[in-house]
Amino acid sequence: MKRFLSEPLQRLQYELADRDLGYFVETFGCQMNVRDSEIIAGMLESAGMHAVSMKEDADLILFNTCCVRDHAEKRLLGNIGALRQLKERKPGLVLAVCGCMMQQQAVAERLFKRFPFVNLVFGTHMLDRLPELLLAAYAGERVCAVSAEEIHVTEGLPSHRPGGASAFVNIMYGCNNFCTYCIVPFVRGPERSRMPEAVEAEVASLAGEGYTEITLLGQNVNSYGQDMEAGIGFPALLARLSRIDGLRRIRFMTSHPKDLSDELIQAIATLPKVCHHVHLPVQSGSNRILKRMNRGYTREKYLEIVRKLHEAVPDIELTTDIIVGFPGETEEDFLDTMALVEEAGYAAAYTFKYSPRQGTAAAKMAQQVSEADKRDRLKRLNDLQAKKTRENNEKYIGFNGRVLIEGCDDKEQPVAFGKFSNFKMVYFPGNRDLVGSYRTVTVTEIRKNSLFGRLEGAETE
Repeated sequence: MKRFLSEPLQRLQYELADRDLGYFVETFGCQMNVRDSEIIAGMLESAGMHAVSMKEDADLILFNTCCVRDHAEKRLLGNIGALRQLKERKPGLVLAVCGCMMQQQAVAERLFKRFPFVNLVFGTHMLDRLPELLLAAYAGERVCAVSAEEIHVTEGLPSHRPGGASAFVNIMYGCNNFCTYCIVPFVRGPERSRMPEAVEAEVASLAGEGYTEITLLGQNVNSYGQDMEAGIGFPALLARLSRIDGLRRIRFMTSHPKDLSDELIQAIATLPKVCHHVHLPVQSGSNRILKRMNRGYTREKYLEIVRKLHEAVPDIELTTDIIVGFPGETEEDFLDTMALVEEAGYAAAYTFKYSPRQGTAAAKMAQQVSEADKRDRLKRLNDLQAKKTRENNEKYIGFNGRVLIEGCDDKEQPVAFGKFSNFKMVYFPGNRDLVGSYRTVTVTEIRKNSLFGRLEGAETE
């Protein structure tokens, strides 16, 4: 554990004084990357820069990258290549690339060589060194900084959140699971939990600023505290945070099934502020494929957890991640996944074709599945989940519950939207004045794949 050093940031403030520089940050990937980008923005704002909405107006463009799937990498390379002409027109423009993809030394060096107009490349473990890296870039250096030697949790980093009622809060970093398809443990490092006092202080501060809903983030929140000698577990952390005044909702992601305990289920059932939604990635419904993935559970164990959650929390909704076409997956294995989806009854599923990641065990496995089979299985799975989602939505007609209003779409007739505690999104007539409030909504109909309803009464406590 270390504290953020402000001296390089103060030097950067001095270097950029009176220059009125704008920055543009584009984020690829998961909520962890979104949270990292908020910290990046916090450091840039503290240095005296301001956000701009268009790349063409920026003096610093920074891409925060993801390496979990091939699609994100292709998008990134296209985005960087498209900026060559802008860089030629604005030679003082600083281009930076960071994040998970850049934590892979060979990938970072290859990108640095391929795009000589990129000024700065740095990995996930160098985030707290951004001010000194920018000082070097503004001094005319090209910098490629990737290190896995000093992996730590840094407290006290500035942050610039977008506002609203909801905020992300990291409770841990890294992953110890080494699923055979996943690059995350290699780029995010081993699990490091933040001290509970630090998490509590951040959440209390957010509640004091008017945030009423927080989402706790970790690659596997269920293993929170296991790396600390006198650490508390995740259920105890939820109980501790639930006592904070002003906080009304606590969400979390992601949960690994192998570590989802009975104590956590009890916490969800008994702590009123903990939302009734669990994102529980299953990845496959085949025991043979789960073993090849190194997931650490069987389909039977997974479905037992699903049963326990529904028994303890009757209105709970589950979402999941599923990979089709993992190496060695047969039609029989895929049908096991389809059967599990039927039984589990997910509110939604995030489905993907297997994408080989260099450096993972699965990329070297024999029996790689053809692209045609992957496409076919993905379509069949998506068709099934669409059917299950419609069935799930139908039970909400007539349902009455509290919604945190997140936004408003006023392209035509103004329509507000927000989520129930269990993550179900509902739309209803309303305007932007409602955003951030908690209101009771009755669901009256289903429109395509969404719920639609009406407001009932005044704001709820």
